[in-house]
Amino acid sequence: MVFNAVLKGPVNIVTPFGSLTDVTSGNEEGVKDRPCPLNGALYTKNREQKWQERRPLGVMVENHVDARPTLGLSRADVIYEAVAEGGITRFLAVYLCQDAGDIAPVRSARTYFLDWVSEYNALYAHVGGANTPGPADALGQIRQYGILDMDQFGLGFPTFWRGTDKLAPHNVHSTTQKLWEAASERKFGPEDEEGVRWDKNFIEWKFKDDASLEARGDQKPVIVPFWQQSSDYTVTWNYDKQANLYRRTHQNVAQNDPITNEQLSAKNMIVQFQIEKTANDGYPDGHLLYGTTGTGNALVFLDGQVIKGKWVKKDRISRTQFVDAQGKEIQLNRGMIWIETVPVDSDIEY
Repeated sequence: MVFNAVLKGPVNIVTPFGSLTDVTSGNEEGVKDRPCPLNGALYTKNREQKWQERRPLGVMVENHVDARPTLGLSRADVIYEAVAEGGITRFLAVYLCQDAGDIAPVRSARTYFLDWVSEYNALYAHVGGANTPGPADALGQIRQYGILDMDQFGLGFPTFWRGTDKLAPHNVHSTTQKLWEAASERKFGPEDEEGVRWDKNFIEWKFKDDASLEARGDQKPVIVPFWQQSSDYTVTWNYDKQANLYRRTHQNVAQNDPITNEQLSAKNMIVQFQIEKTANDGYPDGHLLYGTTGTGNALVFLDGQVIKGKWVKKDRISRTQFVDAQGKEIQLNRGMIWIETVPVDSDIEY
């Protein structure tokens, strides 16, 4: 079975500067045979032409209980999730082949997310960030690494705006359209100043078609606690065998994207175990560090089954690879890839 991206819509987004239509949500006609470089989902030639004119966009989105529901995550191609502080998780939503008409709440940068966004040579949208001197100085590292910075404090309105739906700091909004427009104005296009495309050395993951219904497993709910003492952020992924999707809930409450009315779900859900430690930089809640490079254990959930393997990342800019027990790269299903990073001693139920 070949996974073709199912597009709903159109969805009308109301913003302070008028209304926008989420272009991805419109039904597109034509043969869907062009794989998205990030997650292998198949789209039309027309959509491929659009993503060829931009580079990947990474957006920091928060998951604080006061910030829910988050907007725009259902249209990301890949999502990374890890604790930002105090057991509260944060998302790095990576966009290229789809457009999200509203993304919120956008929050601040953390150092380990820079290591993941660097894999894509991507734009990085955020609202400030950790800047205490030391190993967790994300704002300093953005400059040091040469990451294409899309900080709200440097761009302002209308690329970013504060909504009236929630209280600060949980109310900063943007859209993929506005962010890519601002990137174009900054000459942050698909090519750098020397004419080299962002994907010249990009290593795509390997993708396959969905397993047939008969070949799919009967995966029990997968429970992912980030910190045992922070149960509000424990995620349960319920496998839908018919749709071949892992659907996301918090404490038995479905986590939905109000923009598309869809429950957040993934074709592939990956748990990577990494060393977690505090930066000891004097920040009151304690900035964190994760061992994002090297290798460690991983669980890859797809087709109702689990593959026990490893994650491998040579250095900050290298592409993370997921391999099985024999060291062979795991083929992922075409569609949303959700990567959960948890401490090495985490107990995952599945």
